[in-house]
Amino acid sequence: MQALYTKQFGNAPQITAIHAGLECGILGGTYPGLDMISFGPTIRYPHSPDEKVNIPSVAKFWEFLVETLQNIPLDIPG
Repeated sequence: MQALYTKQFGNAPQITAIHAGLECGILGGTYPGLDMISFGPTIRYPHSPDEKVNIPSVAKFWEFLVETLQNIPLDIPG
């Protein structure tokens, strides 16, 4: 996904660990060793009355999600 992001947007993605991605933790506990990524639009003040989403980041997220799904290898081992 790093290479796909760089190809699509012309720069390397910013990769960080944040306090989010609960689903990855739950799925990882059930399926250890599964490659996972949690990504989405830019959200400020999540789960609060002041929660805001950056609208341009929603469009960028959607474009990247669609491109990622179109590039899933069909010969996934396992």
